[in-house]
Formats: sequence, structure tokens, C-alpha cells
Amino acid sequence: MVNHLLSLGDFDGEQLQGYLKLALQLKKESKEGVRHQQLTGKVVGLVFEKPSTRTRVSFEAAMYGLGGQVIYLSSRDTQLARNEPLKDMARVMDRYVDGMVVRTFGQEVVDELARYSGVPVINALTDLHHPCQVLSDVMTVIEKKGPIAGRRIAWVGDGNNMANSWIQAAARLGFDLTLACPAGYDPDPEILRTAMAESTGRIKVVRDPLAAVRGAEVINVDVWASMGQEEEQASRLKVFAPYQVNEAMLNETGAGTIVLHCLPAHRGEEITDAVLEGPQCVAFDQAENKLHIHKAILAKHLS
Repeated sequence: MVNHLLSLGDFDGEQLQGYLKLALQLKKESKEGVRHQQLTGKVVGLVFEKPSTRTRVSFEAAMYGLGGQVIYLSSRDTQLARNEPLKDMARVMDRYVDGMVVRTFGQEVVDELARYSGVPVINALTDLHHPCQVLSDVMTVIEKKGPIAGRRIAWVGDGNNMANSWIQAAARLGFDLTLACPAGYDPDPEILRTAMAESTGRIKVVRDPLAAVRGAEVINVDVWASMGQEEEQASRLKVFAPYQVNEAMLNETGAGTIVLHCLPAHRGEEITDAVLEGPQCVAFDQAENKLHIHKAILAKHLS
């Protein structure tokens, strides 16, 4: 059976910890000058319908850093924009590459590619899930705060793909997660119900962002309008204004609370410049950790 990474809910806690431990090890060794060559002779195809700076560069650098090669394909370079059946694309691509990293809109795209592909398919983002990003976020929490089990983490803002993957991570890794979302912008209800039933920690959705962050060791925030939601930008600015992560919000927490943002940030919207540039924000360490978690993911799925 081919080993795909489509959502964090497909893995148990021990498996997720395996990614994290390997990423921390690879990062340590890289800092010590160790050259990794686990994927020498392997080729990964990056199939990106949605463009990205950090995700593309970190996956490319990760693959090269493991001794492998990369082929980057935008929507202009594939038949996706011309409605080639996904099952045909999957069965052709798996004869050219050793794995596919896919960044797209609908979750059904990665699901169908995985159904027909003979090589691993890695979900680098869909509208429903963002598993690789959340693994790098969790890695950052472990570096800054220690083991994640039992930690108190707050999500502030849209119940988007990031929120969904954080919910699944909480269910598998045993930390408390409080999500503050405006009415009408909650996470996926099925993902939430499943995680709440399975989790050993507490997972809940509230409306009051200040209540969510009180006592939190980690505050996580993302943009208010994701790619493909540009037409909703003006209305979302009004709805989400009380959910801005700012200095007043940090005053409700302790000095040891860290702030995560997966970037790019809209300074002055979901987060203020003062917080993003302040001592409690670890967004740039978090961005670096994408490289190391992507190394771990590629090594585990393509070796």
C-alpha cells in the first residue's frame, strides 16, 4: 500500500511524533554540517495549482538537501487546467517521479491523485487541510516550550484549513486547543466532532478571542481571507476585526506565551506589526522549520 500524507487524521500520535523527532534530528545534524543523502537518485514532482513562496522553496530546498531532485509544475505546466482526468495524470506522473507534493484547492484533488498513484502523494495544502504546515508549527512549539502533550494552545481567527489540521493534531498529540472563531466561520464540523470524540485533551470553539488566549501558552493566527477568498476580503475585515492579535490581547497572557503565524502576514489586519516583530512572536523560526519538517516528510515517504 502506498504511503500518502493527505491529512493528519490519517495518522496516530506515534506516527506524528515520528515526523517531529526526525525533523528535530535532521535540523540538529544540518546545523552541525552533516550532509544528508537519503534521497539520492529520487525525484519529486511539485504540482502547485496554488502558488507559494515558503512552501515551494522549503520543499525544493528539503529535497535537494536530501540529495534528490525536483520538478516544479505550476497549473500552466500540467493538464489540470485543461481538465485531464486526475486518475490519468496520477498514473502517468508515477512513472516519472518518486513522489508528488500537491498544493491545490479541493481536497478531492489530492484524494483522487492518491487513489490512482503508485507513488506517495503529499498534501502541501488544500482548502480543507494543511498538514505539513501544522507539523512545522508543532515542531516550533516543541522547540520553544518542550513536549506538546498537555500544552494549552489557542487558535484565533478563521476556522480554515489550518484550524482543521490543528484540530486533528490536538486529537492525536494530546494538547488542549481552544479556537476563537466568529459565528459562521467555524472549522469543518465533521473534523471537529471526530477530534473531540477521540482526543484525550480538550478541544472547543468559542466566540471570545480574549477568553481563548487567557492561560494559553501558544497563540496561533492566520490571514483572514485565504487564497480564493479575495472577494470576501472587505466583509471579512469587518467580521474579524475583534480577532486581531495585538498588544492588548497579549496583555491577557503571560510573558512566556509565544505567537505563531504561518506567513505571509497582513500586518495591521490579523496581527499588528508590533506583535509580529516583538519578542513573543516566533514566526520566522516557524518558517525555517518548514524546511526541516519537509525533509522529514520526504525522507519518510520517499525512502
